[in-house]
Amino acid sequence: MRLLKQHAYREGAVRLSSGKSSEYYVNAKMVTLRPDGSWLVATLFLDLIRRERFDAVGGPTLGADPIVGAMAALSFARRKPLMALIVRKEAKEHGAGRQVEGPQLLAGARVLAVEDVTTTGGSLERAIVALRACGYRVDEALTIVDRGEGGRERLSALGCRLRSLFTSEDFRVVKRRRAMLH
Repeated sequence: MRLLKQHAYREGAVRLSSGKSSEYYVNAKMVTLRPDGSWLVATLFLDLIRRERFDAVGGPTLGADPIVGAMAALSFARRKPLMALIVRKEAKEHGAGRQVEGPQLLAGARVLAVEDVTTTGGSLERAIVALRACGYRVDEALTIVDRGEGGRERLSALGCRLRSLFTSEDFRVVKRRRAMLH
């Protein structure tokens, strides 16, 4: 939480990628693109799934990209390797024309979906649909921050459980503490 508060959390009006307005913004890429933050997020996510078996990890570009790379590298070091997949918003119109980049997996491979910040769940939903269209099984998702604005319910309707390291309530506590100090 310290890294998020120090590098990613900002108060003030902002429009989120979901189109919603908010009084605060969490740019978790400011943590996941740091060596300490990248390692910490990968460690925490791998610890959350240590008793489960996944073949790969993937999620919507750009927020998931540093997480996916760090998890793949650390999973190899832990001798439980995960392949890395990156999911574009839509298929490329050139080259191989793929929406999902990464090693080709067998049909039925279990893929863990990841994201940095989840608001309504739209980005994760699109990624899960694309991964499933490749024949992969996606029934679990992890996010660093769940803003609590419908993402968990949206993914549940898809048959996918969402777990988070932090929720919007963790940041409301920060805001309340700051208000009490002034």
